[in-house]
Amino acid sequence: QVKLVESGGGLVQPGGSLRLSCTASGLVLSSYTMSWYRQVPGKERELVADISRIGGIKNYADSVKGRFTISRDNAKNTVYLQMNSLKPEDTAVYYCAAGQDRRYWGQGTQVTVSS
Repeated sequence: QVKLVESGGGLVQPGGSLRLSCTASGLVLSSYTMSWYRQVPGKERELVADISRIGGIKNYADSVKGRFTISRDNAKNTVYLQMNSLKPEDTAVYYCAAGQDRRYWGQGTQVTVSS
């Protein structure tokens, strides 16, 4: 059974940093493009970043370019999202997804940016 578990969310002040992790089980991570999404209540889920299977290609939403970095450690079956210079508008539930078709999703982790 495939399972994705996000962790690392929390409350942080504006300008602060967090690193999210997404650990997969039941699949071989290196076979999947991996993505991070976020969602605010009442809004559609938004793509934040994605990374190719080996990690050579990364894409970012314009709103996070230069502040967020996606990376992966296939040996640990884990994908990361390093978030720096956080803003209140980054507040959301963050989800990881596996596959170009986003066939598998985690349960999400809350990130709140507030003073």
